[in-house]
Amino acid sequence: MTGPHDPSPMGTTVLGIGNVLWADEGFGVRCVEALQQRWDFTPEPQLIDGGTQGLYLIQHVQAASHLLIFDAIDYGLPPGTLKVVDDDEVPRFLGAKKMSLHQTGFQEVLMLARLTGHYPSRIRLIGCQPEELEDYGGSLRPVVRAAMEPALALGLQTLRDWGHIAIDRRAPLATDDAVTVPTLALGAYESGRPPAEQACRIGDERFLVTATPR
Repeated sequence: MTGPHDPSPMGTTVLGIGNVLWADEGFGVRCVEALQQRWDFTPEPQLIDGGTQGLYLIQHVQAASHLLIFDAIDYGLPPGTLKVVDDDEVPRFLGAKKMSLHQTGFQEVLMLARLTGHYPSRIRLIGCQPEELEDYGGSLRPVVRAAMEPALALGLQTLRDWGHIAIDRRAPLATDDAVTVPTLALGAYESGRPPAEQACRIGDERFLVTATPR
């Protein structure tokens, strides 16, 4: 296994995992989105909005020598708390407490990549403890959104250690180059979604069951 400061500029993948439609579950995707919008890198790592794709991400893991993951993880800590996990410990934390289907799916991706013999030499998980997940159509809660800046700083330091130089982006990112679908980018998503008073955010009310008092 390589050391913590060994460069791997040609094989680095940065992956954001989660569902932006379920409030703090979108933390990982929002971090990768912000990295791409705010910085250029020399050389450029592969930046991926992994969403909830699960096993469809296997090819990206197999191709990476170094893998940086951003995700919302239920560590059992106060909301907004960041925790960094490295290498062999990463699959254990991804499966510690399932918040949604994406975590178990990605744990299986790592296991399959190891079985195929194509597994990153370094993996780092930057996870954030969520505050709210049961808000369909909601966005990051303030405490989790505030955690993005220190999470991005940790991510930038990791990329520097792995041989990537970050440069402040001067030209706006072209829409076609964005890792996130334009309509789901943070600004467009927050400005276009209806308030909770106008749209049910816990599910379709036609399918909600209300207990009848006895």
